[in-house]
Amino acid sequence: MALSEKLASFLNRKGIRYQSIEIDPAANLDAAVIASGEARRNFIQPTLLIDINGVVMAVHRFDSTLDMDAVHQFTGRRLQPLTARQTSRLFGDCDPGFVPPVGGAWELPVLVDEDVANAEQVLFSAGTNHSLIDMDGRSFRLALVGAREGHLVIRGQGNGSRGALTLDEVADKLQKLYRLPPMPALALRILKLTANSEATARELAELIEFDPSMTAQIMRYARSALFNYPGQINSVQEAVTRVLGFDRVAHIAMGIASVRAFDVPRGGMLGMDNFWRHSLYCAFLCQSLAARSGRDKGLAYLCGLLHNFGLLLVGHLFPSEFQELNALREINSEASMHSLEQEVFGHGDRQDILAVGHGAIGGILHRLWQLPEPVIKAAGMHQSPGYHGEHADYVLMVQLANALLKEQGIGDEFNPDDIPALTEALGMEPATLELVQQEVQQVASDLDVLASSLAS
Repeated sequence: MALSEKLASFLNRKGIRYQSIEIDPAANLDAAVIASGEARRNFIQPTLLIDINGVVMAVHRFDSTLDMDAVHQFTGRRLQPLTARQTSRLFGDCDPGFVPPVGGAWELPVLVDEDVANAEQVLFSAGTNHSLIDMDGRSFRLALVGAREGHLVIRGQGNGSRGALTLDEVADKLQKLYRLPPMPALALRILKLTANSEATARELAELIEFDPSMTAQIMRYARSALFNYPGQINSVQEAVTRVLGFDRVAHIAMGIASVRAFDVPRGGMLGMDNFWRHSLYCAFLCQSLAARSGRDKGLAYLCGLLHNFGLLLVGHLFPSEFQELNALREINSEASMHSLEQEVFGHGDRQDILAVGHGAIGGILHRLWQLPEPVIKAAGMHQSPGYHGEHADYVLMVQLANALLKEQGIGDEFNPDDIPALTEALGMEPATLELVQQEVQQVASDLDVLASSLAS
């Protein structure tokens, strides 16, 4: 059957028009959305909540996250998400993970976010893993007669005029509840040195040479085939002046030093080994994209290098949940990181903090560490398609670099991106991307070796 039994009976009884869309059986709703080929902003989903007074269905866009503080203020109730077992008992005629956002079919009270209430067209699960429903806004409003409408979701800068949970607000909550790692002393000293326009290569070299391990890593980097320097390099100062340049050495050294703030396992797709591989590839690509689009190469490199620090902070603060997230990433290649993070962190007292995603969490940390604003934005917004806010060029470069890396199986995201749209937004030609991709292929083995050495 294309629709769940109760949903079909409800829609037919109410005379509500809809179109059923058949898709290949999907492992989860995220995969079903991807399989449909439709824009994510058209999809809606339910979040099921419960308290002592019963179950409530909150309906919102698929690409949004409930703001539990807003829900509490709106309802006056301290609602918590239903468990998977509770959901399966209540929606026995639906496939697990494919509950339709039509609470009336199960006689549930409904809260609906204002974005959904005003939508002209919606798509949603029909209750099975192989079907979706396409419905115009008027018909959907008929299906939600009696629902309470309000502002229920967290909105990023690209998702509407109402700013909800800002980075500052989440940062305040994180600082109150958890002990956040300070920037390591060496990283802080390097950051301060880079802020001094009169700083010299000798001063930078002397800082780095206090740390034998970092010295060895910088020397290995300078001697790699990435740069094909024909002569001998015998000191960090020579690496700075002859091969790498002040900014590149400072940025890679700051990245190495900063990572030491976190205790994260090496293994798995989200572990330290793959973190460094992803970060170095992304930094290289961002630098190449910046060089061809008139942006600051050093700043672009730093944005690419540090954009995923949120994952390290999550792993550091919540090791058991991070282990679960790492395992889910391994077996759900078609799911977005956002959906997996919701699966792991979308319950309990951490939901309102961690629901913003690892990107925003990284942006928070970068802000607390007083890193440059473009680096903060690149980390905080790289999970937000369609971002058009401050320092958008650097956010888009990171998004485009990640999109290109997905094609090579590098990174933590494997769901499709609109590469032509990102390219156009940066004012670049498709031919330029081909050159950039050729460059990264030529140095891939060297980046892999360097990533392995940094992770050890």
